[in-house]
Amino acid sequence: MTITQIFNIANVIVLPFWALMILLPKWKITQKVMESYIAFIPLALTYVYLFVISITPENAQALSNPQLADIARFFADETAAATGWIHFLVMDLFVGRYIYLEGQKTGVWTFHSLALCLFAGPMGLLSHILTYWVSTKFLNKNSTSVAEHSTQA
Repeated sequence: MTITQIFNIANVIVLPFWALMILLPKWKITQKVMESYIAFIPLALTYVYLFVISITPENAQALSNPQLADIARFFADETAAATGWIHFLVMDLFVGRYIYLEGQKTGVWTFHSLALCLFAGPMGLLSHILTYWVSTKFLNKNSTSVAEHSTQA
């Protein structure tokens, strides 16, 4: 299998999980799937494989004391770029799962934060943090119960 095929498959693997969280958040199957770590296993294994094959002695030395120019040269290689991209896919999905589970637990609306997280994980996380804050401070009449519920977990 080529690096391009691995890259393309990884991009497709995450889509059902995002679709479930965004489009069918209350569905029992979505809840069951997202409570598990099953989504991360094939992606994490793929990441480990690509990471191992992309590390050369030169890359290892450059990454041990990272400089921006060295990182840019490292990611100019297709295998390294695919490794980095799969890292993003795994971590964005992990953050999306966190947002989803928190939304299920607290009742805070997550559609927009999950959609942002799908394309830019840190922006989705920031969106969720702000949405949670606004929801608990201004929109919930019983904001203390939501905040207490969140801290008990």
